[in-house]
Amino acid sequence: MPLIVMCGYPCSGKTQKAEELKVYFERNTDRKVHIVGDGALGVEKNTVYAGKKLNKDDIVILDSLNYIKGYRYELFCLIKHAQTPHCLVYCLTSDEVSSTWNANREAAEQFTQEIFDALVLRFEAPDSRNRWDSPLFTILKDDALPYEAISDALFKRKAPPPNQSTQSQPLSSANFLYELDKITQDVLLERADGCTSIKEL
Repeated sequence: MPLIVMCGYPCSGKTQKAEELKVYFERNTDRKVHIVGDGALGVEKNTVYAGKKLNKDDIVILDSLNYIKGYRYELFCLIKHAQTPHCLVYCLTSDEVSSTWNANREAAEQFTQEIFDALVLRFEAPDSRNRWDSPLFTILKDDALPYEAISDALFKRKAPPPNQSTQSQPLSSANFLYELDKITQDVLLERADGCTSIKEL
């Protein structure tokens, strides 16, 4: 299950780009595409809900602010555990443009100016040098999405390897206890033989 993480200021065009990606992948692949967003769910529930959608065939687009790098790192850990590729689509707009778009929304969907300013202030821009933000596709407000490059990042790239500490260990052989007992007995016999030869001297 490839994961596409949308990122950007509030009202930066993430939902529109997520819908465009959904249409593209539904037309050009035989995979189901799920958009998980803030609309129907609380922000805290997105990771859990996205995790429930994980499988090898479906594409999940996480349409949320994703503005804190620690949160994006948690998503990266999720995809490592699922052993699936991902990419980050960063909708880059100025805070002035996003604020104007916010003001043009229906009143029920608007952020208050105070909350909008706080979210913009706390925003941690993605950096492609961080493995959890890579591959990174930065999209300006009038740019077309690089569909082929995003598709290649999801389907032609290997998933990040899981950490050794979280991988399942191989099962031991069926006669492990027998082998351990035999080696222990051999060591004890060698020690005992060594002790008796020293006493004889």
